[in-house]
Formats: sequence, C-alpha cells, structure tokens
Amino acid sequence: MTPKATRTAPDFDLTTAELRAVAAFAARHAQDVLGVFEAAVPGDQRPRAAVDAALLFAGGAPRSAVQRRAAADAHRAARQAPSEPARLAALAAGDAAAAAYLHPLARSSQLAHLLRSAAAVAAIAEVSGAEPAAAALLSTRRRATPVVLAVLRRYPSLPEPPAGASPVTRLLVTLDRALRADTGTDAGADTDTGTGTDTGARADAAAGADATAGAGQPDAGAPAAEKRSDARSCG
Repeated sequence: MTPKATRTAPDFDLTTAELRAVAAFAARHAQDVLGVFEAAVPGDQRPRAAVDAALLFAGGAPRSAVQRRAAADAHRAARQAPSEPARLAALAAGDAAAAAYLHPLARSSQLAHLLRSAAAVAAIAEVSGAEPAAAALLSTRRRATPVVLAVLRRYPSLPEPPAGASPVTRLLVTLDRALRADTGTDAGADTDTGTGTDTGARADAAAGADATAGAGQPDAGAPAAEKRSDARSCG
C-alpha cells in the first residue's frame, strides 16, 4: 500500500488575497515582454495563455489547474524558444501563472514565484540592449505594492549568486535586496495592468482587507536554480 504524501506545515500566513496581489505583480511584468516571444514564435499562444491564467486568478477567479497547466506549457515554450530573449519572455509568462502557487514556506527558493518574472524582464533588457537592467529594476520597484513587499519580507533573503550565475539568477538577487531595502516611497506608484482594468490595485486592496483568507497549499518548494525551476512550474 502506497503511503500518503506528508503535507508540509506552513511557516506563516499567506492569504488568498495576497496571492492574487503577487500574481498580478508577476503578470504585469510578463505582459511587458509577450511581444518578444510572439515576434520570435508567431502563432504560439502558450505564454499569452499563462499570463491570461495569472490575471484570471488575480482578478478573483479561484486558483485551479488552469494556472498549473498554463505555467507548465509556457515553461515548455521557453525551453523550445529560438533565442534567449524569447526564452526569457516565455519563462516570465510561465512564472506569472505559477505565482498563484507561492507557498508559505520559509525558503528563499519560493521567491522565484514572486520575483523571477520581473528578473526575466530585466534580463531581456540587458541581453537585448534595449535599456540597462537597472532601469527595468527601477520599474519593478515602482510596481511593488506594500502588500507585495510585505509578502516578500516573510521569506529569507536569497543567497549570493554563485560565480557564473545566469543573468536571471543574478538579477533575482539584486531585485530581492533592493526591494527589502525599499522605504516604500515609490511602492505601488505604477498599478495599471495594461489590460484596461486595475487588477493590480484591486488585488492589493483586497489583500489589505482580507487578513484571514485561506493560504495556498504548501508543497516541496521551487528549486533555487533557474534551469531546474523552469521545469517545475508550480513547485
């Protein structure tokens, strides 16, 4: 008889409304670079479907297998992408859908769910020469609402990246440190999702009002290394 899997106990509270705010934050970054992937792979809608799934949850729909499937599909698209910018764009989209499955476990590896979409966007700016990565990171700081910052600070900081780390891993650590040090002066200054609705602001407001909503179900946690974690969409 196969033993039942043991569920890891949560280390802190994480409400559904807070998860919606995190998903909205990640989705807004992924939206910015959807065109990069779609220009490289016309007709492949997997990353766009992942962003749509993230926004569906952020906008109030129940979290479901829709987000898991869309995240896995977008991460497959990333592995099949013909260029590094296209790969990063699909990675950001998959991570946005996977953000719905951020877990309340005190592990820095969980921060991939929260921040890797933003780090991937900054990496695209860096590798394509469109703008310095620092400019993209500044935009992220303006998008990080007080609720997103509060969630981030419940997790341990990311460790120093190893020598030869990928741009995404390096920028992920840089972003983590910058957001933890942020005084909140510009936090949430930019809340438009680009979809004609204020999903980010509404999700953030809901998180502030919903102090007792159910937390996401914990599991084994996202892997720390970028090349491993894009293969496990919602871990």
